Amino acid sequence: MTITVLTPTCIRPSQLVDALKSQGYGVLGQSDVATLVELPALESIKADWDALPPDLFLKDGGHYRRRRHSCFVVEGEQVAQVTHRAHYQPLAYNALHGGMHRLFEPMTTETVAKPVWTELLQYLCRICSAVKGEQPWYVEAHQFRIDTSNGIGRPTPEGAHRDGVDFVAILLVAREKVSGGESRIFEADGPNGQRFTLSEPWTLLMLDDQRVIHESTPIQPTAESGHRDTLVLTFRSGGFLEELPPISNE
Repeated sequence: MTITVLTPTCIRPSQLVDALKSQGYGVLGQSDVATLVELPALESIKADWDALPPDLFLKDGGHYRRRRHSCFVVEGEQVAQVTHRAHYQPLAYNALHGGMHRLFEPMTTETVAKPVWTELLQYLCRICSAVKGEQPWYVEAHQFRIDTSNGIGRPTPEGAHRDGVDFVAILLVAREKVSGGESRIFEADGPNGQRFTLSEPWTLLMLDDQRVIHESTPIQPTAESGHRDTLVLTFRSGGFLEELPPISNE
């Protein structure tokens, strides 16, 4: 069977702000990402994904996801990691795992201390501010490995969704011995959609989470030990997503 892999239409870094404003997403290829942060420096953090702990919160009974999670506040050029906290999403944004306080293992101190980590957050937050105004950005960083050791792996088991933030950035770190994993993007308030497969390491997909819905299709093994590694960063104005207190009837 022939499997057609659709490649994304990549733009230049100078076009990313306009793409987010006009269509709600943009893709930068590896060569352009390498003009923003040094590719060897990015490669220096790649080994982290080989040691991610399992995600113990999967409600579909799967064992295909490993992850770490840390949070940061970026104000101007200042990047500060905050006290380790649980990841929370309301049910309105994540029907499968919403309403849960999921406390994952944090990113390693060695990775967070690397200059490339600070440079990456600074660049992406400059893009966010160019679209929606200069302000502090509350950033959640997720390191994911989806593997096929038990057959099918699901990058987004919750299906097509929004994250309840302002922007989402997805960096493909590695893709080994798998098929599938197609990125699908839909207008939140319209009929249009796009689909393509991120296949080149360090390709960047950035989304306006208030304008588009996104998902990644399941991956299947093409040989033993297949996996798909991503770095997912979310950017929110005004604070991190929190559980709202109950409404009083008094």
